[in-house]
Amino acid sequence: MSADASPRATGDPLAPLAALPGVEAAVNAARTAVDRAYRHRVMRRRAPEVAAEAALRGARASAALSGADWALEEVRRRSDFGGDAGARTVGAALRLTGEAGPSLEVWRSSPLQVLARLHLLAAGGEAATAPDGVGRPRLDGEDVGEPELDALGPPPNAREVAARLDALARLVVTSSRAPALVTAGLVHAELATLRPFRSHNGLVARAAERLTLISGGLDPKAVAPAEVGHAEAGAEAYLAGLAEYATGTPEGITAWIARCGQAVELGARESVAVCEALQRGVA
Repeated sequence: MSADASPRATGDPLAPLAALPGVEAAVNAARTAVDRAYRHRVMRRRAPEVAAEAALRGARASAALSGADWALEEVRRRSDFGGDAGARTVGAALRLTGEAGPSLEVWRSSPLQVLARLHLLAAGGEAATAPDGVGRPRLDGEDVGEPELDALGPPPNAREVAARLDALARLVVTSSRAPALVTAGLVHAELATLRPFRSHNGLVARAAERLTLISGGLDPKAVAPAEVGHAEAGAEAYLAGLAEYATGTPEGITAWIARCGQAVELGARESVAVCEALQRGVA
């Protein structure tokens, strides 16, 4: 994030991001889409079912963005995710999505603790077989083994990562008037572009966005999986959006937040479709 977009003289560093041209429209469109999902009559009686389906679809989409593009029914059918790399990626995405509820309160007060927990969960069996580097930010000289994010260029060094993680944690725990979409977009992009861990940064970044959307009040019932929208746009467009953000310009940041807004819209529409299917008795 550039100095142009984060003034030093205000107590609310996210406020200028919310004021960037185009951000308000993105926020309003996302809110309208989420409200529509929440107003569906099925949500009054079967919200937990819709949320469970949204979590499954969000996990599938997040795994697809990390290179494991499985059909939804295959994810639903499988019970063993310890085989090849694709299966492990899908399993990691499912574990992270399931962690949203248990981690919610801790996220609001200690986001770095939650990020360490998310990475530990994503690593899964790697934590037992190769524990070094799991659940902690990488050190100088440690590489990032995540080729799907290589298009973003070399990751920042460990010192910059530590400083920006601390700043990000302060933003999460400090009350802001900025909409939840703005905070969530910033959290997602910072983690994905920083790549603070040696692996699984994309999965962790998308899980953190999900937590921020829930805790920030935009999607408290967790039925608007932004991961679905990001995946629907395609991995190439997703990486292009992160690259725009990484420029640090107001235009790049605005474009990324707008992408996040569209992703939330698409996730909410997906859950409306789920509600319609439940209402017809076909889901």
